[in-house]
Amino acid sequence: MSIAVDHPRAIPPVETKGGVNSTMLAIDGIHCAACVQRIERTLAQDPDVVSARVNFTTRRLALSWKGAPEHAVDYIERLDDMGFTARPFDTGVLNSADAASDRKLMRAMAVAGFAAGNVMWLAISVWAGVFADMGPATKGMLQWLQALIALPAIAYSGMTFYTSAWNAVRRGHVNMDVPISIGVILAAGMSVVQTVIGADDVYYDAAISLVFLLLVGRFLDQRARGRAREAAAHLLSLTVTEVTRLTDDGRAELVDIERVRPGDHLLVAAGARLPVDGVVFAGRSAIDTSTLTGESVPATIGVGDQVFAGTINTGNALTVEARAIGGDTVLAEIVRCMESAEQGRARFVVLADRLARLYAPVVHSLAAITFVGWWLWPMSAPWTEALLHAVAVLIITCPCALAIAVPAVQVASSGRLFRRGILLKSATALERLADIDTIIFDKTGTLTEGRPELVENRDLPAAALDLASGLAAASRHPLAQALRRARPDAPTQGGVIEFPGDGLEATVDGRLIRLGRRGFAAPEAPEHDDGDGEMWLAGFGPAALRLAFRDRPRVDAARVVAELSQRYRLVLLSGDRPAAVAQLAETLGIRDWRAGQRPADKVAMIEGLKAEGGKVLMVGDGINDAPSLAAADASMAPSAAADISRTAADVLFQGAGLAAVPATLSVARRSQVLVRENLGISLLYNVTLVPLAVLGVVTPLLAAVAMSVSSLTVILNALRLGKAGREDLTRGGAA
Repeated sequence: MSIAVDHPRAIPPVETKGGVNSTMLAIDGIHCAACVQRIERTLAQDPDVVSARVNFTTRRLALSWKGAPEHAVDYIERLDDMGFTARPFDTGVLNSADAASDRKLMRAMAVAGFAAGNVMWLAISVWAGVFADMGPATKGMLQWLQALIALPAIAYSGMTFYTSAWNAVRRGHVNMDVPISIGVILAAGMSVVQTVIGADDVYYDAAISLVFLLLVGRFLDQRARGRAREAAAHLLSLTVTEVTRLTDDGRAELVDIERVRPGDHLLVAAGARLPVDGVVFAGRSAIDTSTLTGESVPATIGVGDQVFAGTINTGNALTVEARAIGGDTVLAEIVRCMESAEQGRARFVVLADRLARLYAPVVHSLAAITFVGWWLWPMSAPWTEALLHAVAVLIITCPCALAIAVPAVQVASSGRLFRRGILLKSATALERLADIDTIIFDKTGTLTEGRPELVENRDLPAAALDLASGLAAASRHPLAQALRRARPDAPTQGGVIEFPGDGLEATVDGRLIRLGRRGFAAPEAPEHDDGDGEMWLAGFGPAALRLAFRDRPRVDAARVVAELSQRYRLVLLSGDRPAAVAQLAETLGIRDWRAGQRPADKVAMIEGLKAEGGKVLMVGDGINDAPSLAAADASMAPSAAADISRTAADVLFQGAGLAAVPATLSVARRSQVLVRENLGISLLYNVTLVPLAVLGVVTPLLAAVAMSVSSLTVILNALRLGKAGREDLTRGGAA
């Protein structure tokens, strides 16, 4: 059921199932995890609301409620009253809004950066002139020039923070934009007063520089969230929009996927992506299921076998009876798993933010007490002097050192990791990686190289291998290609017939030669359960010959696993066969392993570990690993991973080995030590100098200098990561 409501804003369609109404809304004005919690908590207080879940990454509210569908208007108005703007969730509109917001932030950054650079040069000229007996007229002129440049820039570029702060205060709560706005406005206002009365000290440079740096951080955060939204969008791109449907009289017609209903028969051409979940009605083929299962070898399917949307038909044409379409498919479930997992990730709040949340009210109270104490009692000083001391307190307690305590270490660590071919994508990844106690590895393409290789067997005659390679040249099957790589110089055979899902057949020197699966080439041969992939060659001799294939572990997998197992719990999760997973686990020394895991199974395992208090790192590379990468506390993927996994991961690493995993973890642990040291430095600076500012010993000029010194100290301390980082990366992170 859908409704359209007469409302000045566009209202999304409301779906009603079983007496429960559901709708999707895009929410503007979300800046932090506290905003998410406030929206969910407020809506949940309504007894009719069944669920209200906000995805911070996509800014999407999934709202379900009982009662009249028209109540959607009430919830939208309630969100408006809270200071958020709700509108129908539309990816295209959201992307357009993001692009407009990016352009707005870029313009604000450009203005603030230009102004900060010029004002800083003028401020340096004034400071230099103080020691060179600069005349008051010259100093006044330079101060007015600073005001002329800084004030319009502060007014324009800071509007992002002022608007957010005003909306928060107007609705009776405080966000982090409130102290930012107060500090910037007071510093600018006090500077104007100082300029008008001809005082020595002005603080335009501090105010505009703070605005510029904060805008840079806001822009980078917004871009990071935009990249995260691309992950789910990429998964959705795997769906098919048009399909070929068979009518009752046997004709084929091209229709939109929205017109397909359960029970319809669809034609799926060779090489095409399956549009629905269903069962094979006619035909036999091979299906690449790596999207869902991670299985490295295409699965042979026939009549009655189940197939899934998003997988690829690599063999013959099939007729598939539709069972699940659109949002009911397994692929759609992967998208929902990923978005839900990202939402949980978005609730993470960094250490500096937690401190700043307590820090801001204390600082503002202290500045107010300083002003009142100097103006009214006990000092009874002029209000201008009282305001001067209060501004000195605000400047000296300006959270610059606190604000850069984490970013300074992030920059240093990111640079060290980047030189090693490790790309740090998330701003909070280091803090999360430092707390990891459990590491989950995917198998194919992560612990292994991702492509099967022929297992050497000296009992196999060279002539038999050459014959098999000659037939294999006619196929694109992964095992056939692996065989061809092993014997590239073998002459190719003519007249080869391929039976998709079964194997190859040719007549060579009057003999019928078959190469393929056991049931096709050697049905009487004994079954092997050693975990290896296999092809059978029949017709070369009296008995069929088995060719085994194995996906080799990465070159340093055993060493890395041994190193990591000393500090972390290791788990191997794979969608592959139990025998293959067990074989690799035994080879590498991983005791805890699971086979046959689908994406939802992996996410459930991760959520279970997290519920027990574990901190989980997921290392994977496939499309099917994307929900797990998003669900884990932190995630890593090789640079050769699928696009969706690269987007979902916090860290990307290059190279053929896994040494980047322990190296990254080592740098993360070291970086957290430095972060805490930096936070300690910034807090010590405040504890030491704030009392002096309250007592009037520290002027605003000295406060600005002290603030700069504390920031410089924090940066220099962060650079200490360099030496430790090089050592860790050189030896692979054995720390």
